[in-house]
Amino acid sequence: MLHFQHFKKDISGIEIPDKFTFPFYYEPNLLAKIAAKELQEYLEKQTEFKHEFGIKDSTAKNALGKMFGVLVVKNTDGDLGYLASFSGKLADESLPNKFVPPIFNMRTQGSFYEQGEKEIEKIGGKIQQLKKDKNYLLNKKLLKKHTEYVKKDLAIQRKKMRTSKHLRKHQKKEARLRLDDKSFEVFTKKLIQESFNDQFFYRELQEYYEDKIKKIKKSLLLFENTIEEHIRNRKKISKTIQNTLFEKYQFLNQQKEQKGLLDIFDNASARPPAGSGDCCAPKLLQYAFQHRLIPVVMAEFWWGISPNSAIRKHKNFYPSCQSRCKPILRHMLEGVQMDENLLLKNLSESVALKIVFEDDDLIIVNKPPEFLSVPGKEIKDSVYTRIKQKYPSVTGPIIVHRLDMSTSGILVLTKTKEANKILQQQFIKRTVKKKYVALLSGKVSEKKGTITLPLRLDLDDRPRQLVDFKNGKTAKTNWTIISENNTHTRIHFYPVTGRTHQLRVHAAHKDGLNLPIIGDDLYGTKQDRLYLHAEFIEFIHPTSKNKINFTVPSDF
Repeated sequence: MLHFQHFKKDISGIEIPDKFTFPFYYEPNLLAKIAAKELQEYLEKQTEFKHEFGIKDSTAKNALGKMFGVLVVKNTDGDLGYLASFSGKLADESLPNKFVPPIFNMRTQGSFYEQGEKEIEKIGGKIQQLKKDKNYLLNKKLLKKHTEYVKKDLAIQRKKMRTSKHLRKHQKKEARLRLDDKSFEVFTKKLIQESFNDQFFYRELQEYYEDKIKKIKKSLLLFENTIEEHIRNRKKISKTIQNTLFEKYQFLNQQKEQKGLLDIFDNASARPPAGSGDCCAPKLLQYAFQHRLIPVVMAEFWWGISPNSAIRKHKNFYPSCQSRCKPILRHMLEGVQMDENLLLKNLSESVALKIVFEDDDLIIVNKPPEFLSVPGKEIKDSVYTRIKQKYPSVTGPIIVHRLDMSTSGILVLTKTKEANKILQQQFIKRTVKKKYVALLSGKVSEKKGTITLPLRLDLDDRPRQLVDFKNGKTAKTNWTIISENNTHTRIHFYPVTGRTHQLRVHAAHKDGLNLPIIGDDLYGTKQDRLYLHAEFIEFIHPTSKNKINFTVPSDF
């Protein structure tokens, strides 16, 4: 079988797991790690394709990292091997034999997609030609020039009319004192006629300008209508191509049941996002089911430079994406026995909630790691629910701020609506002082600094956050080094803002510290816990108005 690869390493002593990998949250199985390592060794030496990953030179032109995947499978003879794939396409658009083919190759010679692309490109050329036409550009320039001139000239005329009106008012007042009644009546009629003349002239001038601009617009409209017609035609062709593509992408499961993208995403109440079906996992599973291979375990890893917005580390393992892969894999893995979804498991269920301080207004708790601040969709156990059970008479929202589920440390709660409102204002105005301690996986070159990378939710892969300078919210973090050795750095973070995953992203992003917090399962590598702890907080007490602070040292 062309794409079935035998392990180079002896795996005879390795136990085969009973259940398949849960693709959205996993620790790679040893078999998957070995397969990934062999694929990485191939990538380091291969000459079959050309793609600039930016590993040796991150500033290289067109440097682009990519997700690769391995699927360990068992064939009909009971032999173990693995399949390999990559997400999207390679820069040279080749399909090396090392990797399974795409579910649908839209770029076969003479395909509807290629023909459609050529047609779209042809229409785009016509649009650009029209937009560069000398007469079109001249008319646009004339319209702008005349519009600005008319606006300016009419403003001058209105000013003259106001001046004339003021002068007539003054003349009328003066004439009343020196003219008899009959002469004053004649003079008044003269002034009224002057006013009518001014208004008539203004209307005539308006009509003249409107007619002139109308003629320019008429010439311009011939071009713009043609451009709009081409744009509508291009959209129509593009939509036809997209719908045809959706029909071509058909996905199998182990029961050989086939479903197309439109059916899959119709059930998910959304149209398929761009690139759906071209990720590693669907490609791997499709090939396995087509060739009677039984999936055993899988893993996906990033190869190359990190993107500018998302955080991807070279050789790190990552789960399948949520927006594109989740609905597809739900169908493809139907009936497959999988590992437990640890995202739905309350790892701190048996851990007691430690209260650090309490009075009539406040409750300060030391939140354990992997414990929710407020109830989630699946896990209801949280700081909020436990406090509500312990203090059923408390009023108000209780929670003033939140900590990530994975983060441990100080969390401030209130017993009354009034106290909650006062404290919330302090958080909003950023007068609350906070200090976090963290362990980073590596050494930082500076001793202190400030990170300002704006953040927003990754809508395609919740709950991850992206760095986005256009649409992101301001996020600022000050930091200082406490200590370091050859393997890790102990650091203090002082967040000025309080965005979701702010410290985790600012630590891991290539334009931040470029060092993930140890144990960060979203932006680094999963370990026993996330080594991030809310150590210190200071604020004004809602009743006494005194400045108070609390310190809870970390246990790492």
